[in-house]
Amino acid sequence: MPERYVLVRWPDGPSQRIYSPSTVVEDFFSAGQEYAVEQFVEQCRKALTIASERVRAAYGFPCSNAARSLALVEQHAARYPAGAVTVEGIEA
Repeated sequence: MPERYVLVRWPDGPSQRIYSPSTVVEDFFSAGQEYAVEQFVEQCRKALTIASERVRAAYGFPCSNAARSLALVEQHAARYPAGAVTVEGIEA
């Protein structure tokens, strides 16, 4: 499957590279977009769930790396009750 990484910057400056096993993240994110933290987490949930289900359809099991990516996003988000997450880009 074609992997992608979403590169983001959290409200106070740290960056994160979020793994996806599918290009579906390109339907949800593009460079320069800003999201409220809560909205960003919700978009990640949607995108990574779809990506994981694509793996399930192809291989018979969901993608554990997509689940781990979502867990890391949720951990980061818990630190920021407000602010914006900036998508810096998507890379292969």
